[in-house]
This record gives sequence, structure tokens and C-alpha cells, in this order.
Amino acid sequence: MLLLVWSGVGLQALTYTKQDSLRVVELLRDGAQQPRGTNLMLYFGHRLLDVPYVGKTLEVNPKEELVVNLRQLDCTTFVETVLALTLTTSAGGKTWDDYCRALTRIRYRGGEMQSYVSRNHYFSQWIESNVALGIVAERKAKPAGNYFPFTAIQRIDVHYMSQHPDLYPMLNGKQYDIDRIRRYEEEINGTTVRYIPSRLLNRDRKTLRYVEDGDILALVTSRDGLDISHVGIAEWGSDGKLHLLNASSIHKKVVLDNVPLYDYMMKYDHRLGIRVLEPKNL
Repeated sequence: MLLLVWSGVGLQALTYTKQDSLRVVELLRDGAQQPRGTNLMLYFGHRLLDVPYVGKTLEVNPKEELVVNLRQLDCTTFVETVLALTLTTSAGGKTWDDYCRALTRIRYRGGEMQSYVSRNHYFSQWIESNVALGIVAERKAKPAGNYFPFTAIQRIDVHYMSQHPDLYPMLNGKQYDIDRIRRYEEEINGTTVRYIPSRLLNRDRKTLRYVEDGDILALVTSRDGLDISHVGIAEWGSDGKLHLLNASSIHKKVVLDNVPLYDYMMKYDHRLGIRVLEPKNL
């Protein structure tokens, strides 16, 4: 369904269903009624449990539009949906338009939807944009103690999209856009960031005090041309272990993994560790 909606960045094309808009308004209403101090990231994350995992739900138009789809989620759109609901509620927003403004700011470079290329495709770009906008802050440790637990360093080297444009329908055959994607890749390449290595994720909550319930966790990967392979939301379990609330391609739906994040990460060598992002202005 294609409609036009007024947002803070101007008149933009929007793809959604009536079911999506009604669900957003329902969630915003319920979120506003939660007791003061409620962790809204976890609240909204749990409200989306069992939503089917479906990849590439944003790739449904010949030209870029703001896609709102709460019926089908992948790992990134799950995090974006939860964060947009949380930010909207925290700011006192109650309307569909309020939510769409928040989602646009989160999803697009500098908070403005201009084209397919303006979307934050690599999650390192997503982090950079949302930090600059004050939406999230990256958690970091002090130099004393070797930055523990952020003891590992990633040197970003992304090139997957520019080298495989045929895998992206909205990019395939569009050399101008491919070149722009390459320029954006080059902007972040060479940047070094600290992360918590997988081997430390079996530590207790006190030791991993930089990871709090509701934080966004970005899973660092060694796969060629990529920076982050998966994202989700941190939740400390009753077992004292860190777990991941996420849209899971393994379980084919949104789940709170019953397996601790440490066990999940240690199954594959390419899962190097996690970057930790704190939602702001909550």
C-alpha cells in the first residue's frame, strides 16, 4: 500500500499496511501506560516476540521508500522498530507520524531519507549516524585496565556491497549508486573500534557491567567485506548469563535466545565479539 505522509524531513513515500499503522499506535499507547522506570527496549522487544523472521523486507520498491513492516522482521529492522517505539514513547509521541519520523532518523544517513544509498546499509555506518544524532552512544571502557572488557580491536574494511551489487536489486546495474556506496565504504574503512571479544561473554553481570538490559548489541564478524553479521538487544537472564533478544534466522522468528550469548558466539569462528550501544534520551 503506497501513501504519502508528512515527516520532519519533508513529504516522503511510505510503504505500510493498515495493520502496521494500527499496531504502531497500539504499541505507543500501551508503552505510554507503563510504570515509570520501565525498560522500554525490553518491553517493546518482548511485545514483538514470535513475529516471523523475513529477510529483505525493505527491498520491495523500485525506488527507496520508508518501509514500515511489523508483521515481518529481520535482525536490523527488529532493532530499528524497537528503538523507534522507545524513542517515540520517551519523547511523549503518540501518533503514527511521530513514529515514522523517529524511524526515518534511525534508518537513514544523517536522519534524512534521500535515496536507497542514503540508508545506513553497513551497521558501522548505522552506529556512526545514530551516535552523531544523539540517538545512541557507544559504550566504552577507560584506558586503565586495558579497556577491559573491550580488549579487542576491529579495523573496519567493508566492501561487500560494492563488490556484489548483483545481490542488491535496487543497486544492480546502477553504476552511479554503486560508486556512491563505494565512497561511503571508503569513508569508514580503516576506522578502528574496540569490542568485547566472545571469550569474555561468559563473565557475570558485574564483570560485564558495561552491558545493560536493553542495550543494542552488534556482533562483530571476520567475514570478508563485512563489519557486523547480526544485531539484537541485550537481556540478562535469571541464570545470570547474557542473552540476546533478536529476530533470529535460525528460529525463523523474534526470540529471546535460551542459549547464553557466549555459547551462541563460540559456535562459529567468524563471530568475534560485540559492540555495545546505549539508547539515549530515554
